[in-house]
Amino acid sequence: MSRGQDSADPKERPPRSTRVDKRRALLDGALLVFAEDGYTRASIDTIARRAGVSTRTIYNQFGDKAALFEAVIVDSARRTADEQIATVRRYLGKIVDIEDDLIEFGRVWASPAPEHAPHFALVRQIHADAGHIAETTLRAWQEVGPLRVRKEIAEHLSRIATAGHLTVTDADLAAVHLVQLIAGDITTRTYHGAIPLPVAELHRLSDAGVRAFLHGHISARH
Repeated sequence: MSRGQDSADPKERPPRSTRVDKRRALLDGALLVFAEDGYTRASIDTIARRAGVSTRTIYNQFGDKAALFEAVIVDSARRTADEQIATVRRYLGKIVDIEDDLIEFGRVWASPAPEHAPHFALVRQIHADAGHIAETTLRAWQEVGPLRVRKEIAEHLSRIATAGHLTVTDADLAAVHLVQLIAGDITTRTYHGAIPLPVAELHRLSDAGVRAFLHGHISARH
């Protein structure tokens, strides 16, 4: 077959919007299947049915299940992180009263977000399947998701410290402390959001986490 015959007539190709929509449907469908079945148990046939595409489309676009899984977790982590970063900027962008403002942030941060339920269901599956998932995939997930969010929180804590509200010597470590103290016990008790906590208990735990954080990081000026 000649080079000219290899290249499809642009008029015969589906519009870009159609290709993008099909990829979006594929990623969304695969996210639901991986979130329900995990990486090892999910099948390409099930994903194709859920996404409304052929198995050939999946193999043509991604090659194999491992590549599809990486594309799904990176896409889902990026979108979830984008919204988490927006939350960080909204609540940590301007500090008036350090305790009140961090408590407000903590309550929002620790509260379940229904729109992200499939993502965090997938995270639960990743923890269970980690031994079967490529290290490069796990790193890619961390870099576009949790590490990017942590960097954003660290930058805000550093700025808050510069303003005199906190004492912070290692902003990255302080970000880890803040998130773990706010949500660590909640994450454990809810199994990464699988079992809800009463709102009052969620607030009690997140408030206590903020106060523990402030005990270690409050500026002498306060």
